[in-house]
Formats: sequence, structure tokens, C-alpha cells
Amino acid sequence: MTRDITEYLSETVLRGGSDLHLSAWAPACVRINGAIQPIDELPLEPDRVRDLILDTLTESQRATLEQQFELDYALQVEGVGRFRGNVHMARGHVEAAFRFIRQDIPELETLGHHLAAHHFCNLRGGLVLITGITGSGKSTTLASMVKRIADSHSGVIITLEDPIEFIFQHSSSLIKQREIGSDSHSFPGALRQALRQDPDVIVVAEMRDLDTIRIALTAAETGHLVLATLHTPDAPQTIDRLVDVFPADQQPQIIAQLSSALGGILCQRLIPRADGQGRVLASEVLVPNHAIRNCIRERKLEQIVGLMEIGHRDGNRTIDQSIATLFDAHLITREEAIFHCREPKSFEAPPPTPRKTKSIWT
Repeated sequence: MTRDITEYLSETVLRGGSDLHLSAWAPACVRINGAIQPIDELPLEPDRVRDLILDTLTESQRATLEQQFELDYALQVEGVGRFRGNVHMARGHVEAAFRFIRQDIPELETLGHHLAAHHFCNLRGGLVLITGITGSGKSTTLASMVKRIADSHSGVIITLEDPIEFIFQHSSSLIKQREIGSDSHSFPGALRQALRQDPDVIVVAEMRDLDTIRIALTAAETGHLVLATLHTPDAPQTIDRLVDVFPADQQPQIIAQLSSALGGILCQRLIPRADGQGRVLASEVLVPNHAIRNCIRERKLEQIVGLMEIGHRDGNRTIDQSIATLFDAHLITREEAIFHCREPKSFEAPPPTPRKTKSIWT
């Protein structure tokens, strides 16, 4: 049976998948709870894959693909849902991945976050970073935080996205969603202009380059709440990544800015459940107190984990503490705990207790 692109996308949603992959000489595949599963048995020929993908593009998008060999875009399919598409070339063939975007933005409480995530939504200024690997739920968390802020505060929220994923409705706050490529040429340019648009909150879907990071820090310093995402696995590496983007002679200034402007870091990952029923959220939360800000200022990042471990009253929590809670509740296996934690030894099974045998001489 020959399927069209709408049927493949619909099948992805029906199976509860997060992503649809179309590749040359491979069957169409869907990612479900982190694992790739084929939809059909027969592989797709390159021309068939190309036709399926081009059916989703406008003429201008096709022109962009021909010039740049890759393209990010949003796709709304009537009766199916909204998707974030990425078209790219692989060994000379057109291929694509489509991420399903659930438009019912979940409440922050339902995602399994620490209470500090709610605290970040009440900040009036500073830089708050949501980090994690691809597919760890960063966009969903970011959308939930934006919704919480919009519903509970009166102000102007400007989002800069590439492409626009979740669609927000105006509530107590006015929300302006700007798409890079159609509403602005670049993240740095859009971010500069956002500062002149009377914002209370600026949302940067992804901080990809030096200029975007520099302007975001300046915005956070000048009284705006800036929410952004990064592809980093934990809090210390997030700080290191932000600083290392800059040339060595500029890093002291950036460190000083970051130590004062940082509002918090939320690092998350999704871990398979022990019962096989989906995945569960583990998160590392950094809420900067005086000691942590001082460590950032002096770039003693190796001390931050220890300060987070003892800083639970401020809302801090390490990834190992989060994983330990999940493991103790039997939500994840020991193997998954060891794989995802920072210190595997703390999750290794204790050695068996030697059996006591009675001596024949007593």
C-alpha cells in the first residue's frame, strides 16, 4: 500500500510517536519513547522519499532547500496536528525528520519538575536556561513556563523561534511570536529589536551563537526575564559552554555578566520507566546563591556540584539526587540510573553479604 505524507504523519501520531523519519533505502520510521520503530516493512526509494518531502514545502521553501541543502520549518496538517520539520541531504538524497508538536501545552506541574521551575516563572529579570540533549523535552518545558507566566502576569512576552512550534493565546500577557526566516532574518537581529518592543519576557528558542548569547546576557542584566534553551547535559557544562563561545580576552567580562545575571539553570533528561510504560523526567536545577555566583565569577566550576548538593534550601538539586529519587521509587532500573548519573558508584549494587558457616570445631 502506497501512503502519502499525511498518512505517515497521522500514523506517527496514532502510535504515540514523537518523530517521523524518512530516509532513502529505509522504511519510514517513528520514534516511540526514545526507540526507533519501522512503520512499513519495505524500504522507500530515494525518489519516493523526495516526493513525500517536497509535498510539504512551499515554492520558496524548495528554493531555500536547493540553495542551502537543509531547511527548518513548521508544518500544519489539517486533522493531524503541527510538526517541526527538518529537511536535509544525506549521500546526495533528500531526507527529513518531523517532530510532532502537541498543541495542548501541559501544565508545569504535570511534567514532573522540581518546585524551582515554578520559582523561575516568578522572576522579574535574569537569564533562565532550559538545557538537555535533543528529544529531552526542552521545548515542552519552555512552552509550559511561557504559558504559566502569560496566565499569571500582566506584560509583554516576545518569543523568537526557528520555526514557531507551540501556538500561544493572549491571556493576562500579550504574546508576540516571531519566526526567524519569515519575521526576522536572524536571532541576534530579532533579539536586538526585541529590546525596543517593550518586552517584559524574551524567549529565545535556542542560543546558537556568540552574538545571541551576548545580547541575551545584556537583556537579562537590564531587567528583562530571558528564557532560552541550550544543548548541554548539566549545569556546570552549561556555564562552561556559554563562556567558551567567546574569545579568551572577552571571557572575563562574560563571566562577570553571567555571575550576576544568571537566574537559574534547569537541565533535564527523559529516562525509560522500569515498567516499560514511557519515560520519566529527571532534572538538575541550579538556583544561584551567593556561593554559586562567587564560583562562577572565579570560574571554579568544579565546586558547583558540591554547592548544589548542600544548597537544597535554595532549590538546588543535582541530577544524581533526582535520579536517586526516581530509583528509590522504583520508577527506573539500576542500569538506567547508572547510565544517566554523574557518579555511577552511588548506584552500584552492594556486594553480597558472605554467608556465615558454623565451624566444625565449635
